[in-house]
Amino acid sequence: MKVSTRSIQRSPGLLLLAAVIAVPVHAQDTHYAPLSQQIPPPVCLTMRGVKEGPYIPCTALNYHEWLTDITHWRAERRIRIGYDASRYELPALKWTQSSFMQPQMMVHDRYFYDPVAGKYTVDRYLDDVDKRYGGIDSVLIWATYPNMGIDDRNQHDMVRSMPGGVEGLRQMVADFHRRGVRVLFPMMMWDQGTRDPGTSWPDAIAEFMKQIDADGINGDTQDGVPLAFPLAADKVNHPLAFEPEGGPHDEALAWNVLTWGQYQFQFVPTVDKYRWLEPRHQVNIQGRWVRDKTDDLQFAFFNGEGWESWENVWGIWNGVTPRDGEATRRVATMERAVAPFLTSQNWEPFYPMDMYGVFASRWPLEDQTLWTIVNRNEYDVNGRQMTVPYRDGMRYFDLYHGVELKPVQEDDMSVLAFATEAHGYGAILATQGDPDAQAQQLMAKMKLLTAKPLASFSHEWEPLTQKMVEIRPSKTSSSTPEGMIRIEASDFLFKVEGIEIEGFNDVGVDVQYPWEDDPRRFHESRVQIKPFYIDKYPVTNAEFKKFLDASHYHPKDDRNFLKDWKEGMYPDGWANKPVTWVSLEDAREYAKWAGKRLPHEWEWQYAAQGNDGRRFPWGNCDWLAPIVSGGPLACPWENDPKDAPAPTPDKGRVMLSASDVDAHPKGASPFGVMDMVGNVWQWTDEYIDVHTRAAVLRGGSHYQPYGSIWYFPQAYKNDQHGKLLLMAPSYDRSGALGFRCVKDAD
Repeated sequence: MKVSTRSIQRSPGLLLLAAVIAVPVHAQDTHYAPLSQQIPPPVCLTMRGVKEGPYIPCTALNYHEWLTDITHWRAERRIRIGYDASRYELPALKWTQSSFMQPQMMVHDRYFYDPVAGKYTVDRYLDDVDKRYGGIDSVLIWATYPNMGIDDRNQHDMVRSMPGGVEGLRQMVADFHRRGVRVLFPMMMWDQGTRDPGTSWPDAIAEFMKQIDADGINGDTQDGVPLAFPLAADKVNHPLAFEPEGGPHDEALAWNVLTWGQYQFQFVPTVDKYRWLEPRHQVNIQGRWVRDKTDDLQFAFFNGEGWESWENVWGIWNGVTPRDGEATRRVATMERAVAPFLTSQNWEPFYPMDMYGVFASRWPLEDQTLWTIVNRNEYDVNGRQMTVPYRDGMRYFDLYHGVELKPVQEDDMSVLAFATEAHGYGAILATQGDPDAQAQQLMAKMKLLTAKPLASFSHEWEPLTQKMVEIRPSKTSSSTPEGMIRIEASDFLFKVEGIEIEGFNDVGVDVQYPWEDDPRRFHESRVQIKPFYIDKYPVTNAEFKKFLDASHYHPKDDRNFLKDWKEGMYPDGWANKPVTWVSLEDAREYAKWAGKRLPHEWEWQYAAQGNDGRRFPWGNCDWLAPIVSGGPLACPWENDPKDAPAPTPDKGRVMLSASDVDAHPKGASPFGVMDMVGNVWQWTDEYIDVHTRAAVLRGGSHYQPYGSIWYFPQAYKNDQHGKLLLMAPSYDRSGALGFRCVKDAD
């Protein structure tokens, strides 16, 4: 596009814009260099301020120059990257081209698995998304972060820990396939601190995905999945669709057939670079934290692509509003029905429209043409909207409203008039004669859907409230039971912070205590502590063995139960180590047998902290943090770590065993409670909302996998806690997680 010198002199803004678009990218000439994943729109579509002169609509010549420029860029770019489109022809991967709606689904979602019944509930999950926003085409099943790193299970171990193991996973995937939904799992190239898989990651991933019959892989934090991964999948005769989180480098477009769209939004839509280079490349726009999905959906529909309908974000619910849900249903319904058009190699973004703020893409296919339209205005638009060349016998159908349009002929042009809702959508089909059966079915369905305007649906976002699961009081005792310490009643300032890696302080992050209105990260409240007894040490292997021998307890879901034990017995020398690989349910059964209960978190913290505000049970000396940060030790026992208050953190790929519970006597709390921090995490309260269960863990552990910020973070300080997302006992158990009990006092 040419920008006149006179125009530049009139407008400093245009001068800056001209300078920006004149800079070549990778030495390739274009006036519209992609900005990350997005190709800018024609300059003339940018509305100027009053001082820059009146708004001047784009002309047909403006559009033609812009389209010519980016078309030339595409042709040259394909040559520069040696583009090979053969992977898009593979029958096994054709499904990606119509995979418009794809949530990232946490395995902890209560609609996906029922721990009481002990079964996957795929139909319940799919029925819910069908009801709320019209269903999905594929699903990314997420079992790893943020729990991964609590012990040395690697990313595949975490998936295999799901109920039923490999066989259960394969059946669960088959349940999705039965409903026409494709299944992806993630891979984390940053997972180099946990157990080594024993083979190359490309081979490990290919073999595992073949075992469970999965369809694709999402490359977490990756800007393009390397070619070695699809080649490994091909080698085992199980092609996989690879979907990097970030846009792939352009050459990798040939084997990364899916991508997330990480967009910056503006009023005028942008063109997706990867979609423009290869219209068969599917992009799912991802905006996990935004609460208004209008931008995501409109940019997706304009580009003929999809949306990452992600609501359960690391256990934090960011659900779609009724208005966004209905908009999603309508967009998905249209895109699925017209999917062949949306891979047209002759796609023309920004087809000239008559109304300001209404933008269209033209998708020709053989002797038919489709336009996908978005109204970016905050008001309804009605009347003359499109002018197209007159063609004898051509008929035009408003697919969105399900009616035929009657064009008005003006010379050699046909004028189309129709309505578009505020922040709404439109789709026009041009065809000779009657529309085919599929188009007629779509029109009938859309006519019913659009009888009610989008504006009539609520657009108000609401967080989910949580409830704390009740811990029933134990039988009271008037004297201190053996192995326990009495904690007297007190008025306690309970102050604690959740240490989740993501979520900032948004409502919905962390947990909601009974005295709070909603979940939040930072908590502070005066709590009246009733007298209670607390175990001096965490429950040991020897003590848990007595429970098993006396009660003959064996969990229904026994995968990973006492994983370190062999033939019902703990290893030699482990009698006094804390028992681990026990679920919250296992711990509750032990406590019930012992006439005790699990502690509320504030009871645990008071036993660790008392009323002097100390940072750690032993005082304010930071034994653990300097090892993480590299700072100097400031503890009196720094020259003799054997005399330290907690174990030295273990950073190996294979997790070592925990210390004996009495190995660090200088770690005692002000009440004399031992081994509270730095050896094994300890179960306390459970919280639930409609979609997620989570447990508050206290004390941190000795295990710190090295090399990534994304592993489960440690909470060593008295005013910090960890939040573990719960799914099922097999998955929840951990080699770095134990428990201690309390008993109510008279």
